[in-house]
Amino acid sequence: MKTIQTLIRPTRPHWVGDGFHVYPLFNDLAFTNELSPFLMLDYAAPKSFPPTTKKLGVGQHPHRGFETVTIAFQGEVEHGDSVGNKGVIGPGDVQWMTAASGIIHEEFHSRQFAKQGGTFEMIQLWVNLPAKFKMAPPRYQPILSGDIPRVQIGDGAGHVNVIAGEYQGIKGPAATFSPVNLWDAKLVQDKAMHLELPEGHRTILFVRSGSVQVGDSTDSSTTNVVSTAQASVLSDNGTVLALQVCIRMSRRACIPALWNCVVFCVYLYMCILFCSYAKRIRLTR
Repeated sequence: MKTIQTLIRPTRPHWVGDGFHVYPLFNDLAFTNELSPFLMLDYAAPKSFPPTTKKLGVGQHPHRGFETVTIAFQGEVEHGDSVGNKGVIGPGDVQWMTAASGIIHEEFHSRQFAKQGGTFEMIQLWVNLPAKFKMAPPRYQPILSGDIPRVQIGDGAGHVNVIAGEYQGIKGPAATFSPVNLWDAKLVQDKAMHLELPEGHRTILFVRSGSVQVGDSTDSSTTNVVSTAQASVLSDNGTVLALQVCIRMSRRACIPALWNCVVFCVYLYMCILFCSYAKRIRLTR
């Protein structure tokens, strides 16, 4: 069974351009072999933007040798690049851009979203490319939420949206250069979820909302709890990831959440799971 190896607490947020107020979730572990092939993970927590006619975001900038994976939760992200790709992703959609031999791109709030304003939330993961693919042609994959298969977990414990890789034989739509699984999972509060993972995969767990207990549910300590906007590196050994939503009752205990708890406990909690082979990829940008 997988356990938490390292709990990563994000540093203070910073602005990327004028449209993305992000928490660098990997902190000092970004661009290190400890997380390879994952390079960086930025989370733009829910933030309200008033209506505007300005283009909010980041203008043209270059990337090379890796991939950027953007998931929109609220609001819309508009993409454009030097090889002619353009697209807008909204809630539940994914943008998978392969920079490879080199690309110049820009990212903004969509014109429609900027015009009407609202709450914006997204996350972006950078994935290193194996050396033999670093000079491959650039590629852009817009993946709409309706094209992402959903796998229901037994006993009504929740579901897993398979963006890349596969889960229980169901394959995600994203084409990847290395064997990466990218799952967006929702866990129901009074249930336990057991996810089957490939042996030896490097695994990163990010909790978007709530608190999730990892591993043995009989252990009431907080050392195995991942909370809102936290990421954790899980042990390479083991093929089962046991998760259960919990609520913090004190600093010393994490009690499994029940349906008859106070109002905020009846909501569903969500987490995102990234995993890849433990084989490290040379960190060449």
